[in-house]
Amino acid sequence: MNDAQLLRYSRHLLLDDVGIEGQQRLLDSHAVIVGAGGLGSPAALYLAASGVGQLTLIDDDAVDLTNLQRQIAHTTARIGQPKVESAATAMLALNPDLRIDTLKLRADAALLNRLVPTAQVVLDCCDNFQTRQAVNAACVAHHVPLVSGAVIRMDGQLAVFDSRDPASPCYACLFPPDEAPEEVRCATLGVLAPLVGVIGTLQATEAVKLLAGIGSALPGRLQMLDGRRLEWSEMRFARQPACPVCGSGHAP
Repeated sequence: MNDAQLLRYSRHLLLDDVGIEGQQRLLDSHAVIVGAGGLGSPAALYLAASGVGQLTLIDDDAVDLTNLQRQIAHTTARIGQPKVESAATAMLALNPDLRIDTLKLRADAALLNRLVPTAQVVLDCCDNFQTRQAVNAACVAHHVPLVSGAVIRMDGQLAVFDSRDPASPCYACLFPPDEAPEEVRCATLGVLAPLVGVIGTLQATEAVKLLAGIGSALPGRLQMLDGRRLEWSEMRFARQPACPVCGSGHAP
């Protein structure tokens, strides 16, 4: 690290859990963020601020006026721009020393299987079940930790899936691919703006911990936040031997 970086990241360097070695790991790391909307905005901004050296943003959408209620990486002046480009502008304004790759594409299996092996962590910040399953499958196949978040109305969820650990369940253990729930979107049901910030920021927290070598205590634990009462609850779950993605008969 140069003198400017030592100053920029000085508050990290003061932490025994991070220090110079942990910060250098962040600078040398690559994180993939799937989705540059409500969850992806705070996650991307905090990963950029934290000094994750290479960040890849994937989103096929453009900034719309209705996004600005909660998607804090975007601005009124950037309505109509691809979300990945708008978010990259905000991230580079915060920390110009990063490498940011933007892909205005839907995250399908082919794209994910090309990108995920190059990353040390993936953040699932998307809003549909099919993409979540594709992201999970790629992370399992390439043994890359996955940090997953979701928010609808006034309820949030957070989980970490780490396929480097043979005992860690994957997303499909918790939400089987053949049991797709009815798609619920904030465009029809609404969402409380700051709540996506809470969950997206926690996704960034878990990703930074993983990259810095601190680790995560969340594999096998689904955290659920009731925003009305500001109460957390937890559901513990185990790896499923019959899981079609990570089960014993389907291990890569």
